[in-house]
Amino acid sequence: MPELNLEKTKDDILKFIQSKVSEAKSNGIVVGLSGGIDSTLIAYLACEAIGKERVFGIIMPSTTTPTEDKIHGTEIAQNLGIDYKEIAIDSILNEFLSVTKLDENNLAIGNLKARIRMSIIYYYANAKNYLVSGTGNKSEILIGYFTKHGDGACDMEPIGDLYKTDVYKLSKFMDIPREIIDKPPRAGLWNNQTDEDEIGMSYDLLDQILYQYMENDKEVEEISEDLNVPEDDVLTIIDKINRNEHKSKVPESPKKTIL
Repeated sequence: MPELNLEKTKDDILKFIQSKVSEAKSNGIVVGLSGGIDSTLIAYLACEAIGKERVFGIIMPSTTTPTEDKIHGTEIAQNLGIDYKEIAIDSILNEFLSVTKLDENNLAIGNLKARIRMSIIYYYANAKNYLVSGTGNKSEILIGYFTKHGDGACDMEPIGDLYKTDVYKLSKFMDIPREIIDKPPRAGLWNNQTDEDEIGMSYDLLDQILYQYMENDKEVEEISEDLNVPEDDVLTIIDKINRNEHKSKVPESPKKTIL
């Protein structure tokens, strides 16, 4: 993968955020602070782009949120000096589960948590005339590793063209705390969940496969040989891209017929 021009990339993202806020005549930005590297990077970029007084953070833990992540989310908000709110979502989640009375399903419940969080974020955004900043990176967006109408719902994706490995590089460049960078990526949607376990490979390998396939137009056999990985691993990622493409598109409609 080519080396990132970190200074220029950062500058472009700052200008992007500024232009989106200006175009929408918005008062600022709301970001959900998970304590992870993506949302932390967004918070840093937003504060530098439009000023900390126009950035609002929301920390939304549940029983499956690692304590460390909750602490990190709060510390980031305090270190940046932004206004923030902590809202536990378990009571909302439990009401949903009580009303629906379905058998428990980790994936469905995890997605419900993400949608509850986004509903809260948009409530604050609407009330404050703020825009919602997404925290998705290119790796997750391409393979659909996000919840549709959950963490995938937003008004802008400032790091949406950065692969996860790029996110790490830019985070180091911006002096984000080492403990945020070093801990394993995880969504905390169920106990002991980590991103790389769920995806089935490291982000480093994932990004190399994505880059070769999406930007170099290489065939499966060539990618497998270049990266010294089984063809089945490459095919698994390509299948994720194809199956989850709908998540990043406006829902389709059939064309009407005119007489």
